[in-house]
Amino acid sequence: MIELGNVILSDDIKEKFFVCNLEKCKGACCVEGDLGAPLENDELIKLVEVYEHVEPYLSEEGKKAIQEQGKYVLDEDDEYSTPTIEGKECAYAIYDDRGILKCGIEQAYLDGKIGFKKPISCHLYPIRAKKYDQFEALNYDRWSICSPACSLGEELQVPVYKFLKDALIRKYGEQWYSDLVKLIEEENQR
Repeated sequence: MIELGNVILSDDIKEKFFVCNLEKCKGACCVEGDLGAPLENDELIKLVEVYEHVEPYLSEEGKKAIQEQGKYVLDEDDEYSTPTIEGKECAYAIYDDRGILKCGIEQAYLDGKIGFKKPISCHLYPIRAKKYDQFEALNYDRWSICSPACSLGEELQVPVYKFLKDALIRKYGEQWYSDLVKLIEEENQR
């Protein structure tokens, strides 16, 4: 376990390897599971603010799900998440010409239409963050649909924390990430 500020990270984040392999998984994390993507409270406002710019990227089914359910939903765990299409893929997910699921929010961001990349829970995946009163816990979420990412990460020798550098910096800042790398490197030298 690694403690850094008020964040506790599981050892898997430094020990396991991971590099998304969309050619193999086809973006299955956007369609598998019981709920949409977990959302932080400040992201609810962002989804409302950017929606008009994101909507043109979405499928008709996604637009319909959002129209019926809202831009976000309060799920069965009393937490907010993105709506889904008939309990399957995220309403913000879009298929590219190769049949790979991607994020309509992220596509609008990449095209310079909005300044919000996508929900941080998606950006941080396969790390799942859980907030407690005094700290936040980061755990590596093992899921069979990500087997190709684990294999590619191992082949390339890219640990989870390095794969998620940009997401971790987005969430916690440059200094925090630098401190994390330093901590891990010091542990590895012991």
